[in-house]
Amino acid sequence: MIGIGYDVHRFAEGRPLILGGVEIPHSHGLDGHSDADVLCHAIADAILGAMGKADIGYYFPPGDPTCKNISSLKILQKCRELLAEDHLSLVNIDSTLIAEAPKVLPHREAMQKNIGAALGIPPARVGIKATTNETMGFVGRKEGIAAMAVAMVAAK
Repeated sequence: MIGIGYDVHRFAEGRPLILGGVEIPHSHGLDGHSDADVLCHAIADAILGAMGKADIGYYFPPGDPTCKNISSLKILQKCRELLAEDHLSLVNIDSTLIAEAPKVLPHREAMQKNIGAALGIPPARVGIKATTNETMGFVGRKEGIAAMAVAMVAAK
């Protein structure tokens, strides 16, 4: 079974930039109720979609005070629990970050390690790529970051 996920967050001053559970030096972080880790959110939605479940907003409602500023790696850990409950295993993740800045390649391995650990899969099965939006749209104007992900799950 395959699922697809997409997420986007606008930049915000005074917040750290967290992508794949890694704090990346940048002038702005992302705005959101949790840590606003757009990569983890897209991956979570891809996994939930592959299982035929509701999106992350169902499990982690934006207005829920217990979700305020939580690490999005906890969202991925919840996905891991849901997979186990349904007797499913995660085969792999493929994802793409879309941003004009910052460069994420130097942080890719750390992101793969964090995401793999949260999901219980080897980092080598967590694909992370990055691209720009060629200066077009909100991403091109450096107003935020988008992410897409695909997840494959299988019966145990």
